[in-house]
Amino acid sequence: GMVTAEVIDSVDAATLRDFIEARTAEDAEVYTDGNSAYTGVANHQIVHHSVGEYVRGKVHTNGVESFWSMLKRAHKGVFHHLSAKHLHRYVAEFCGRHNIRDMDTLDQMRTVAAAMVGRRLTYDRLIA
Repeated sequence: GMVTAEVIDSVDAATLRDFIEARTAEDAEVYTDGNSAYTGVANHQIVHHSVGEYVRGKVHTNGVESFWSMLKRAHKGVFHHLSAKHLHRYVAEFCGRHNIRDMDTLDQMRTVAAAMVGRRLTYDRLIA
């Protein structure tokens, strides 16, 4: 599926609930691990990794865990350092990569080029 990710200031229950509710359809099913910070999220189902449960029927977090794993590997193996100032850019790049992964190469190129229009980052803004 599609991924939406953003840098947030806190991972407390209220912040996560607000983030999820603002970005999901009312009837969307939300699957998470057993982290108590997800308490109160609507249409929420949990897989309990702490007791060895990773999949229960269609409930799992494998896709999103793969997304975070790819970002973390890029941090260690490609970027080596992610500045807090530009962290949102790295996260957006990996959301984009994930969301176009099933397109053929030409469609990926068209999508990336279209997303670049009007999004110039000058060197002065980069280092400011």
